Amino acid sequence: MLVAGSVPGAESSDTSAGEHTRLLQLAEKGSIAVTVALHRDHVTIRHDPVGPDNAAEIVRQVRRWLDLDVDHLRIRDALGADPVIGSMITARPGLRVIGYPDGFEAAVLTVLGQQVSLGAGRTFGGRAVAAFGLPGPAGLLVFPTPQVLAAADPVQLQARIGITGSRARTLHALATACADGLRIEADGDCAAIRRDLLALPGIGPWTVDIIAVRGLGDRDAFPAGDLVLRRALGVSTPAAATAAAVRWSPYRAYALFHLWSAALGI
Repeated sequence: MLVAGSVPGAESSDTSAGEHTRLLQLAEKGSIAVTVALHRDHVTIRHDPVGPDNAAEIVRQVRRWLDLDVDHLRIRDALGADPVIGSMITARPGLRVIGYPDGFEAAVLTVLGQQVSLGAGRTFGGRAVAAFGLPGPAGLLVFPTPQVLAAADPVQLQARIGITGSRARTLHALATACADGLRIEADGDCAAIRRDLLALPGIGPWTVDIIAVRGLGDRDAFPAGDLVLRRALGVSTPAAATAAAVRWSPYRAYALFHLWSAALGI
């Protein structure tokens, strides 16, 4: 999922080395390029020299981004015997819920991924970064800020990213709300953030649930309207998907990632 959902221009992957590089934003330093190497039982981090406070911040962001604090034994004990996803957990015992270091980035990419394939969402994300991002370290682009996207009108967003007019209006409304003070943060008030997002035009339950999973760290969030998810479950309605997932609570986000990974072959 880390490689499959990476944004061209803002991230780079070396699959042969098992490495992934992207920029992180540090309060005292700005953008810094961080490379993570994924090993069987640990993750290593490589970056330019920084002070102890910034190093601690990098570790904190990486742990949250890659879901490194999960207790896989607890997930296995809770879900491993399930008749639907138990075999998936056996096949991918270390699967994590990969998120984003920044909540606004998670929200923007989720909006750009509405009603399109994973590949199309990546393409739109890459166009947004190319059009509105700034040059950063390691030849990567800094993800656009809420202020930058809010300053562009919806017509510009539509033309430069190649999205529909309605999607451009949603993106602009999201950026404006965040520029005006909406904070999409994992340590924020998740219920209040959900309400604020749902109040924006073009943002519905699916979008908010995906943002909750990947931007807010809600491990029980479950986008029952997701088409890939419903196909994987063999159900036709969000209500049926919700009913099927009741027994997976409070770890429905892990069930979601196992179902996605099995369905998409990643």
